[in-house]
Amino acid sequence: MRRLSVVQLLPALESGGVERSTLEIADALVRAGHRAVVVSAGGRLVPRLLALGAEHIALDIGRKSPLTLRHARTLRRVFADCQADIVHARSRLPAWIARLALRGLPQAQRPHFVTTVHGLNSPSRYSAVMTRGERVICVSDTVRDYVLRHYPRTDPGQLRTIPRGIDPAVFPRAPAPDRDARAWAAAAHPALAGDGPLLLLPGRGTRLKGHADALALLAALRGDGMDARLWLPGAREAGRETYIAELEAQAAALGIAAAVAFTAPTDAIARAYAASDLVLQVSRKPEAFGRTVVEALSVGRPVLGWNHGGVGELLARLQPGGAVAPFDARALHASARELLTHPPAPADTMDYSLRAMQEATLGVYAEFPQRPR
Repeated sequence: MRRLSVVQLLPALESGGVERSTLEIADALVRAGHRAVVVSAGGRLVPRLLALGAEHIALDIGRKSPLTLRHARTLRRVFADCQADIVHARSRLPAWIARLALRGLPQAQRPHFVTTVHGLNSPSRYSAVMTRGERVICVSDTVRDYVLRHYPRTDPGQLRTIPRGIDPAVFPRAPAPDRDARAWAAAAHPALAGDGPLLLLPGRGTRLKGHADALALLAALRGDGMDARLWLPGAREAGRETYIAELEAQAAALGIAAAVAFTAPTDAIARAYAASDLVLQVSRKPEAFGRTVVEALSVGRPVLGWNHGGVGELLARLQPGGAVAPFDARALHASARELLTHPPAPADTMDYSLRAMQEATLGVYAEFPQRPR
């Protein structure tokens, strides 16, 4: 491939899976000798992006206001100045503005348009823009099926399924049990001390993550005589005080309050996985992918989750015994006991590596014919 100029578009660079994927592809482009440009409103990840050798152009293309459409003219100049070969939109409003900008360029100078569908957004004309790329990257087969079901005019030949990837070096296989990691977790959160199994449910403080299901499961396991504990990193966050109070009341009513730690997110999530005996992924709403499943399995910990969305897809491929019919509390309890007493062999997660995701994405870029400068 000749040197490409690729412009990625997203609302901001603060945090999240879309932002992480943007940086990962920028890194892959730079290391392959291409030019990587990101357009967003900015954020705390900009220094990290620049350190990779990529470029950032500050433009607020994610604000949900009719005034945001005025940025189409500026974005058109950006595409021309960067001699963009490919424009890759990762969010709906930036994608709409990109389409407006592209229409104003002569056909011979118009970059190729790529989109990535990162989530299961509500079907609408507004969301349909993410299916209008010359190539549409889907982060799972769950997303691909969702796109074809809700947007039947989409050409299946334009879809490319590229699962999100994790770096195995960041989530290395840990001994089971990992007593040092468990001691670290217990020192930070005394409720986690004990010799019984530790359950881990990482996730934001929102009802959709299924914290109530995890508490009910813990109560059932302790009712069996297990000295089980539960860690919920990420549940405690600013603005979620009422929700946490509800969960604490539920834990008290179940008689398990002393065995639960509701904490802020941890920066050492790989070590948290290593400290645990079973990782839960019980989101009430189907997820597009389910990165925590791959992360936990990479560390060597079994995962238990509802069999829907991307989580169900991953478990079916990597650890079928962890997939439970959605919202069946009895089946969740039975599967948890089985996984804790008879842990499955560690899964091979290499198909979901960061390198595989980066190479596949650059492969999509390479599908387009090269244009003379």
